[in-house]
Amino acid sequence: MKAPRSLILFVGHAVALCPMASKMLAARNKNDSSLYGAYASVHPSAGKRTVGFDPVAQLVSTTGEHAFIPPGPGDFRGPCPALNSLANHGYIPRNGIATIDQFVQGNQEVFGMGIDLAVFLSTYGAVVDGNILALSFSIGQGENSIIGPQNGLTGSHNHYEGDASPTRGDYYQYDGNNYDVQMSQFLDLYNLQSDVLDPSKVNFDIDIFEQFHASRLQQCVSTNPNYFNAVVPTLAVIPAAYIFPFRLMANKSEEYPEGRLNREVLKSFFAISGPEDNLTYNHGYERIPDNWYKRAVGDEYGLVELILEINTIALSNPEFLSIGGNTGQVDTFTGVDLADLTGGVYNAGTLLQGNNLGCFMLQIVMMALTSAVVGVLELLGELPGIVDPILERWDCPQFEGIDASLLDKFPGYSRYPGN
Repeated sequence: MKAPRSLILFVGHAVALCPMASKMLAARNKNDSSLYGAYASVHPSAGKRTVGFDPVAQLVSTTGEHAFIPPGPGDFRGPCPALNSLANHGYIPRNGIATIDQFVQGNQEVFGMGIDLAVFLSTYGAVVDGNILALSFSIGQGENSIIGPQNGLTGSHNHYEGDASPTRGDYYQYDGNNYDVQMSQFLDLYNLQSDVLDPSKVNFDIDIFEQFHASRLQQCVSTNPNYFNAVVPTLAVIPAAYIFPFRLMANKSEEYPEGRLNREVLKSFFAISGPEDNLTYNHGYERIPDNWYKRAVGDEYGLVELILEINTIALSNPEFLSIGGNTGQVDTFTGVDLADLTGGVYNAGTLLQGNNLGCFMLQIVMMALTSAVVGVLELLGELPGIVDPILERWDCPQFEGIDASLLDKFPGYSRYPGN
């Protein structure tokens, strides 16, 4: 929601909430691969990385203060399995409401997410769908604050959360339930490794998730008359939902320094239990497995890595980035002309060339954030200092915004009250 101009009175308080991010970002240098020179890290042909394994540094604690405790009354859980697991283990507050700083620290400490990416995602969540006074947001349903009700992740449809999730249902297909695992979807993913008889060889890697992403898109088009690909979810959030499970949840080891995501780890992070012939979803029970190792220190998965991996995958699957939707009937998917949407700045023919996708993604997110803080840019904290150097280095074109009226014809857009 948009912040009132009175928020200028709270700027000093808001900025002071992110000392952890400030310290970690101050320690960066221009050769940090999460901002510069990231191409080779997501393009093996450009030079194979050497990723080490340190069992002491990479082991994630699931005992003591970080023991698993399921959510209780008044605790929030929502559509993101990673954030749910952080709350269940106390890496962010167990009630499911955290500040930007807490999200940054938790994602870095547990998953080895780059500070830049963690700041990018958590700032967007807090400003667009959270409590802008505290720079916090709920990972589930929103709470009320003195400036009104907050969306939270569960209520962030078409802003943050979007249709075609790997395991969560489309908003209108399940009467607004976009937060629970739909077992039919999970089993579709799970069964993609059913022909692997040796459990030690099971690996839900990027190729598996890419295959699943393609099938989910077709499933949504053919079953959900209100299916809609919103701009930010389509460009960034939904692609990330198919990338993060392997990049961030795969268990690292000496044998698999890049990680291996086997059946047990996948089930644990997605709150699935039970025997193979009777798997069951337990709402809010996402769990970090015992004896689980995160990404290597120095091999954090950063913002540019994500952008370049989305670009790489889309080169062979351009439909992943199609903005548009069904028009009230199944199998009526209609794409929005990107040139019309962006005033001719970007077009479908060149979006995946050079840095165009990255430019468009970062620009559209920063425009949404700038609008939400009503010109009080200090509320964005460290984020401009992360994004601006990338935009400058990539020589991004001038872009004034999108023509949102082109989206009104899609019921999946026009019906949602948050638009």
